[in-house]
Amino acid sequence: MSNQWNSGINDRKLKEEICEIGRRIYNKGFAAANDGNISIRVGENEVLCSPTMICKGFMQPDDICAVDMNGDQIAGKRKRTSEVLLHLAIMKERPDVKAVVHCHPPHATAFAVTREPIPQCVLPEVEVFMGEVPMAPYETPGGHEFANTVVPFLKSTNTLILTNHGTVTFGKDLTDAYWKTEILDAYCRILILSKQLGGVTYLGEQKSRELIDLKKKLGFDDPRLHNEDCDLCGNSAFREGYQEGKPEQKAFEKAPEYPGYLQAPSYENNGGSCSMNNGAPDMEQLVKAITEQVMASLGK
Repeated sequence: MSNQWNSGINDRKLKEEICEIGRRIYNKGFAAANDGNISIRVGENEVLCSPTMICKGFMQPDDICAVDMNGDQIAGKRKRTSEVLLHLAIMKERPDVKAVVHCHPPHATAFAVTREPIPQCVLPEVEVFMGEVPMAPYETPGGHEFANTVVPFLKSTNTLILTNHGTVTFGKDLTDAYWKTEILDAYCRILILSKQLGGVTYLGEQKSRELIDLKKKLGFDDPRLHNEDCDLCGNSAFREGYQEGKPEQKAFEKAPEYPGYLQAPSYENNGGSCSMNNGAPDMEQLVKAITEQVMASLGK
């Protein structure tokens, strides 16, 4: 079988890129002291990664080490991070993923430690570039059991909350993976500030559907495009992955329930509602809604 990869375990430019992402993580306050780890796949069986016990803000290219897809170290003078198994589990399940960033951004990690699901249907950019953010169950970091906690949620997301731990984001390259961390933490900060001001205002059904349409046109995948029973804003796309119970909202008002993207929309209409089929109203329900409103007016 031909090898599509050109091994990059000695590629200094890629090592410098890991160091640069490490500096961004550290400077943003996403990783204190020795927190966090970063990886990039550079071969069919080779992955560059940050070493253990090093501040991500002060790494040098010579500090970067390499492992195979089993996690065995194959290069580097420093010991590889124990949490690289998490990165490898993601890469094995998702061959399209080439880079993984794990850290502890404070606002997103606040949701992780309170086990509060992140509301949807609030910000357009988040709906298009992230969508629902599942929450993997807690497991002691470092081993295979910890790495396997994310596997049930990997099909249609590149952003995950690690319960009582932090976040992990991944993508086609390191910049792509890192940006998802920035977007997630900025959104969580906005949510926390909004809570202090009185709470979030959810988008209506029609506007929420328009954002999913836009996401589809831009070529981004989303489980709401495939799941018949998925509520548009109800944090339900990954419910099958929650073996120990789906996280429930406590800090924020429950999101409105809108039919799934594959189901017929139901838009508000002067206090009543009517189903829509291919963008056209269901005439029977529309007449019924209007009749009810007229009779209610006559009875006043």
